[in-house]
Amino acid sequence: MWPKFLVLVGFPMPATQTLPVAVVDDHTLFRGVLADMIDQLGGYKVVVEAGDGSEYVKAVEQGVHVAVAIVDLHMPVMDGYQTIEWIRANAPGTRALALTFERTEEAMVRALRAGACGFLRKDVCKNEFKEALDQVATLGHYHNEVPQEQAHMAAEPITDYERARSKVHEQLTERELEFFRLVCDEAEYTYEQVAERMQVHRRTLDGYRESVFDKFNIKSKAGLVIFGYKWGILKG
Repeated sequence: MWPKFLVLVGFPMPATQTLPVAVVDDHTLFRGVLADMIDQLGGYKVVVEAGDGSEYVKAVEQGVHVAVAIVDLHMPVMDGYQTIEWIRANAPGTRALALTFERTEEAMVRALRAGACGFLRKDVCKNEFKEALDQVATLGHYHNEVPQEQAHMAAEPITDYERARSKVHEQLTERELEFFRLVCDEAEYTYEQVAERMQVHRRTLDGYRESVFDKFNIKSKAGLVIFGYKWGILKG
């Protein structure tokens, strides 16, 4: 067996050795076809076929070593983003290559931030797939099309959602944020209890409520909760 550090620093593997690969995808037929193709490329051997992230985690926890995990982003139970985050946190010697039909910039950003070493669409040709797999295995990363732009996207909050979320947060004062989180707390405080906790008069609290409701066209406490989770004011 080759020294493990050779894989991590990007040295090519001896031709007689094969790198263990995992294919994590909930579409059984696609997963099987992809696994067969990888086995035929030379230099690779699929050692795990998993239908979702939880199945992959179980295989790794049972002792299966994986050098490259090819992970579909959209799966039930434990999706690709969660799986890639788990790999980064628990198996840093494994490199994740994100695979998806999705063409959005947001998906690429999320995958790279989760810890993916590359992002690849499912409709690429066989040669491009092999190039991506080779680069992730030997260099530790794969960036197609515009690598500098991708690196920038991974480092900066540039998605439409993040821009909108930032504007929402900018419109809330610290006291309004405190009001927001107390009203939406799982303890289900009444407005009187929230006023007591904030150490303000009930009329002052009503002022916070009216301000928040008016700013975002919120009509009810239920609407407040939904709005809070949508824009990251409340943590899920």
